[in-house]
Amino acid sequence: MKASDLFVNVLIQRWVEVIYWVPWEENLDLVDSIRKSWKIELILTRNEQTAVFMAATYGRLTGKVGVALATLGPGATNMVTWVAYAQLGWFPIMVITWQKPIKKSKQWLFQIIDVISMMKPITKYATTIVSASRIPYILTNAFNSAISERPGAVAIEFPEDIAAEIVEDPDLNISLNKIRRPVIDEKTLLILKWELEKAKSPIILIWAWANRKRITRYLTEFIKKYNMPFFASQMWKWVVDESLSQYIGTPALTSWDYIHDAIKKADLILSVWYDPIEKPTHLVGQWWTKNIHINFYESNIDAVYSPYLEIVWDIWHTFWQLDSIKIDDSNWDFDSIYKTKSEYEQKIKQNIEKEDMWNGIMWPRKLVSDVREVMKKDDIVALDNGLYKVWFARNYTCYEPNTLLLDNALASMWAGYSSWLEAKRINPEKNVVVITWDWWLVMNLWDLETVVRLKLDLTIVVLNNSSYGMIKWKQVWASMPMWWLDFWNPDFVKLAESFGGKGYKVENKDEFKDVLKIANKEKWLKIIDLRFEYPQDIN
Repeated sequence: MKASDLFVNVLIQRWVEVIYWVPWEENLDLVDSIRKSWKIELILTRNEQTAVFMAATYGRLTGKVGVALATLGPGATNMVTWVAYAQLGWFPIMVITWQKPIKKSKQWLFQIIDVISMMKPITKYATTIVSASRIPYILTNAFNSAISERPGAVAIEFPEDIAAEIVEDPDLNISLNKIRRPVIDEKTLLILKWELEKAKSPIILIWAWANRKRITRYLTEFIKKYNMPFFASQMWKWVVDESLSQYIGTPALTSWDYIHDAIKKADLILSVWYDPIEKPTHLVGQWWTKNIHINFYESNIDAVYSPYLEIVWDIWHTFWQLDSIKIDDSNWDFDSIYKTKSEYEQKIKQNIEKEDMWNGIMWPRKLVSDVREVMKKDDIVALDNGLYKVWFARNYTCYEPNTLLLDNALASMWAGYSSWLEAKRINPEKNVVVITWDWWLVMNLWDLETVVRLKLDLTIVVLNNSSYGMIKWKQVWASMPMWWLDFWNPDFVKLAESFGGKGYKVENKDEFKDVLKIANKEKWLKIIDLRFEYPQDIN
């Protein structure tokens, strides 16, 4: 069997359904083996960036390993930022890069760099295949590493000459054993019960990769049973339905956010799947508040996060057991927390009303309110990075899983567009909208063609202020003059039309909701050019 055929057979064994790729002559052996298998779909992208981002979003939304394929040298280096995005975001992916022949090469050092050494600091596992017979074992270990706690990125380098080798009697009978996680024991359960019963106002912090069906189910039941307040991190909004009365918000800032006043009133925090890689709130573990770490692995202790007790077990099983016993909650009082929540919700509402009365330029609070009103409960909004993300994290209510996609770990530019593209490919029946910047769209035009080629009904909302608006905002706050941050933009309406799509120019914010409704009903690519500015206050 040819080594590239063996490689594809192992991918199929590991339930790989799709690979996102950029073609070069070096990876043609593997591509031809994929063609012959007829079991893996190849999604052609216009650059390696989009390929890795789409693979990461596939991993984020499905829990399975997303796979991206590129070539050697510059193809591999083009993947680096996006591999780091997956690693910091807990998204299981495998990137496959190529390499010149390692046994005998006519081209010597042309395009050769040490790709694996480059990838090791930003992956869980990275290696070169130097023997075709080792392919089943290397790939099995890589897949296991990508999905084990905590999920992340792995990198495989496949030299040309190894891919072309013939393998005699390859081992394709590697066991795909299921991993059983440890469950909470009776003694630890009683300790947790005792800590809860001593508390007067416990709350729950839902963080990171807790976005799993069983965790959602039993955590929701526990919250409802005891009317316990909970708040969520930005990346994992809607682990529990945010329309529940117990939801007190999402911290959009490290400190001095509305929700912090409510959190300060708690005397115990149950921290579910906390990881410091996502930008934290400084209230976790401060003000002498006890913090219990409930996770699949131990915490990293620092000035921001210092748990009083760590429970390292299967999370869903922990809350399943808590649901099954009686906790004496007669000492609990959440009135002050819920009163504070009501007060800041009123402030947010008042701020939206102020923006609604302002001039025709769209501001962020009004933008969030309008998008939430137009989008259905199961529709998807993807965000690129920028200050407007603060208001979406805080004000955009999520009713169903994975309906607001943002990056609060690496906080990379361009994440929203590729997340948007893949989210629509996986969920063709839903409206999917990406909200991005004017400068970003001009920087990343290439995969608008991919949207049209894949026949995806996608809407881009371009926040157009012809400048680096967030940096201007920061300069004002730092009492610096605003300089060297302005530019001009192309005609976004004509740009959409040049790609076979449709464009809309919105100068007055009052027109935006109607235009978004119309765009969501149209086919293929739609670009809404929206005049936008930031306010000087962030609350």
